[in-house]
Amino acid sequence: MKKQIIFATGNQNKMREIREIYGDLDYEILSMKEAGIDVDIVEDGETFEDNALIKASAIAKECDAIVFADDSGLEIDYLNKEPGVYSARYMGEDTSYDIKNANLIGRLEGVPKEQRTARFVCAIAAVFPDGSHKIVRGTIEGYIGYEPAGANGFGYDPIFYVDEYGCSTAELPPEEKNKISHRGKALRMMKEELLKYEDTRN
Repeated sequence: MKKQIIFATGNQNKMREIREIYGDLDYEILSMKEAGIDVDIVEDGETFEDNALIKASAIAKECDAIVFADDSGLEIDYLNKEPGVYSARYMGEDTSYDIKNANLIGRLEGVPKEQRTARFVCAIAAVFPDGSHKIVRGTIEGYIGYEPAGANGFGYDPIFYVDEYGCSTAELPPEEKNKISHRGKALRMMKEELLKYEDTRN
């Protein structure tokens, strides 16, 4: 039987990304739902790393698999790194991203480009069956544009622009975005940690 990694998410975009990056490893990768785990988790950490570890630890108590959990969000320097760990809950969880994005652009009205610096952050925590854990952080630097653009991404992608591509991350083809995205980077870093963990077991 294949070893399992359970990813603490119900987000199909994240599941697709992890399966693409980990496809060459001998693991079955399951979402919480696919693993039949349903736990209410209160994410009350002060950092992305805190929240990722809270989620992974809660799920790890329910199974014998390796558990991954991520917490990610957008930090805008001019707004004191808001929305930060509250990115998903900014202006209320049920508020559409069109409204959230319009609000953030409105709050930056008149702010010049060099002061609109921002980054996407993704922290991934892994809890292993022996109780040990690892946490990694991936980031992508950019700036907040003056208007939303693109339909490929989700969340804050339409307002997050990357200079080297001269467009928003919602305008990039998915495979291009995965190469440079905060989550893509964090997943690849965690892949290295997973291989190190396997080495210590063999």
